Amino acid sequence: MAMCCDLQVDVNGEEVFMVNKETLASFSCRFSKLFGKLMGSASLKVIFHDFPGGAEGFELMTRFCYNNGRTEITPSNLVLVYCIADFMEMDGDILLQAQNTLRGISSWTWSELLVALKQCQDLLPPSNTSLILRIVMDCIIEKLSCPFATTLYDTSSTENVSSFQFSSRTMTIYNLKTNCSMKTWWFEDLMFLNTKLVEMVIRGLISKEIEQSTVFNFLLCYHQSKWSGAKPEEKYKITEVVIGLLSLLDKSSLSVKGLFNLYQAALNMKVSKKYKNKLEIMIGSQLHQATIDYLLVPPPRGKKYAYDVNLILRLGKSFLLQDGGHLSQESRLTKVAELMDLYLAEVAPDFHLRPSKFAALVKMLPESARESHDRLYEAIAVYFKCHTGLYEQEQLNICCALNYKKLSARHLKQAYRTKFPSRRAVGAFKRQQSNLRSLLQEVCYMRTKDKKEEIESILHDTYSIDLPTEAQKLREDSQSMPSKTLELRKAFETAHIQVTNGIKSRLPFWANNTRYLPKLFP
Repeated sequence: MAMCCDLQVDVNGEEVFMVNKETLASFSCRFSKLFGKLMGSASLKVIFHDFPGGAEGFELMTRFCYNNGRTEITPSNLVLVYCIADFMEMDGDILLQAQNTLRGISSWTWSELLVALKQCQDLLPPSNTSLILRIVMDCIIEKLSCPFATTLYDTSSTENVSSFQFSSRTMTIYNLKTNCSMKTWWFEDLMFLNTKLVEMVIRGLISKEIEQSTVFNFLLCYHQSKWSGAKPEEKYKITEVVIGLLSLLDKSSLSVKGLFNLYQAALNMKVSKKYKNKLEIMIGSQLHQATIDYLLVPPPRGKKYAYDVNLILRLGKSFLLQDGGHLSQESRLTKVAELMDLYLAEVAPDFHLRPSKFAALVKMLPESARESHDRLYEAIAVYFKCHTGLYEQEQLNICCALNYKKLSARHLKQAYRTKFPSRRAVGAFKRQQSNLRSLLQEVCYMRTKDKKEEIESILHDTYSIDLPTEAQKLREDSQSMPSKTLELRKAFETAHIQVTNGIKSRLPFWANNTRYLPKLFP
């Protein structure tokens, strides 16, 4: 006797199915609860707006129900079956069959794993990290991290092929990818991943200790691929995720060229300062790899100077804070010093570059970084020539970076002939600066000590309050508050004048110029 199709089902607006509601309700608790006492009704209609897999998924479910709880579950539909079973509250045989298929995941081909991973991305909610996703992801990472993954193109490695159970069909796919490097054959296959799944992949690869330079190259390719055609908010998200993942890698695996390209993209998208700082730290760690072209970054909008000097100062600071990596610190310093000499030659003629910024650039590296100071002298000479209105103290401050003993005879002679600040004057200036720093540190220490004693006194008074009489004291204090405030202000002004006079009496003669004296008080 033919079954009566008494249920009309509209699936996501794609297709309408006519089915028997009793048959479906016998396998689906959701249908069973939905129909309830309406099971005997002549005809019903159900509309689904978010059925997993759409019409294809509903057809798979009905095939299972009409076949008395049996259907073919393969790697290509396993994830879909899990999602349907969860959505329609189906348990029993369908889950047992799915689990049996999942147990054989280690023998799945690479293509089958990719299909399952894409279904996880398309069908599972973004916030859901299900067991099946973790299993599929673990298997993907295992395939990528195994030794065989770097020798896929060696068709003579039949022993490896059988041990990892890659099918001949999969090997054909690999052999067709003749233009790919053995280490990067999988890049294109994973470009479909969203930011959540790519983060899972990268963290998994790092945990498996796969070659991190390969991971670095993949992330750059991923960023470039996703960047094309993406909306501004998507570009912003992708850039921040990639920067965050790159920061997990060992610094020695980074390429300064790729980092600078990413930095330009980050500037265009105006990513947050947090991620821009991460990127600058990474670039700084590999500054010895850079060439002068990378450093000639245009300044921020609204700035008149030729290049972004502040960026170079930040990169230099990051470089000095990093460890030596594969090269000795001395070798890295030498490379960066040579690079900085080229950079100083580029920025020295800039009329808008302030003396304080140029001084910070020439003093960025320790004196020991350069065997010869000839190029440093040449850049300083160009700056002095293009900035004729400098004060003597500004010239001396810049020349503090110069070691006259490391100048060649020709440059030393030229320095004396052009009335360059003398070695003796520069030495005296350095000593005066050192004395001033010591004095300021002493004053700061005294102020900190006085503040500490004041706080301790307040705490002591607070804990020794006599609560019953405190209300009366507060009333009396509030009446005398204006006069006490005036007395306190006068006492502070007197102390301020005394401290300032004491400092001035101990400063070097040239430091009385307030242009160069730091503010000690707000």
